Amino acid sequence: MNYAIIAAGEGSRLRNEGVAAPKPLVPLNGRPMIGRLIDIFIKCNAETISVIVNEQMTEVADWLRALAPKLPVELKLVVKSTPSSMHSFYEVSRHFNGRKFILTTVDTIFHESDFRRYAEAFEADDSDDGMMALTTFIDDEKPLYVDVDSDMKITAFCDSPFPGVKFISGGIYGLDGKALEVLDRCISSGVSRMRNFQRALVESGLTLRAFDFGKIIDVDHQDDIAKAEQFIKQD
Repeated sequence: MNYAIIAAGEGSRLRNEGVAAPKPLVPLNGRPMIGRLIDIFIKCNAETISVIVNEQMTEVADWLRALAPKLPVELKLVVKSTPSSMHSFYEVSRHFNGRKFILTTVDTIFHESDFRRYAEAFEADDSDDGMMALTTFIDDEKPLYVDVDSDMKITAFCDSPFPGVKFISGGIYGLDGKALEVLDRCISSGVSRMRNFQRALVESGLTLRAFDFGKIIDVDHQDDIAKAEQFIKQD
């Protein structure tokens, strides 16, 4: 399985709240959050791991370059500032060669056991074009609400809540080569933001299965760090 991490954001909210470390290197129970993700990916049969950081994150890029020779899989590092997470996704997607991949944002915190179940389910799924992680834990400032049918197929991504809504996007995307064709069209037509790309997947007729993680936490603010540390201790 190919894995990728988007770690190209500025982390301005954490910095403004007094967190000195760049977001990817913020420690959770003593391990930088990006290092924790890489560890989990390796345990889940990673063949390659691609990471994008922005050009200002020299400390993060240096940390990853030092880590790469110690890993049992290839770490592909992209250093580039982009206008949106969708554009960051486009940059790392060049390494997937049309094969299945799982992409996450760096501040997406989940139980390792849940992620392993998800990765195994996606790898075994030969009927769908993608498998998107959803969460029922709504603690995001601007969540992306997700509508599903009775078979847990995704039918819509919505900016606003709607009657009966249960899930929001969890920031973990399992996709195949068809999705990259949609991504290329989005980039060419000037579309921006990951949520608009996800809408384009549905509009293009791709079949996306929902995977209920139960709870996923985003680390956006300083007080989220303690919440995340306590959460992962429960795994």
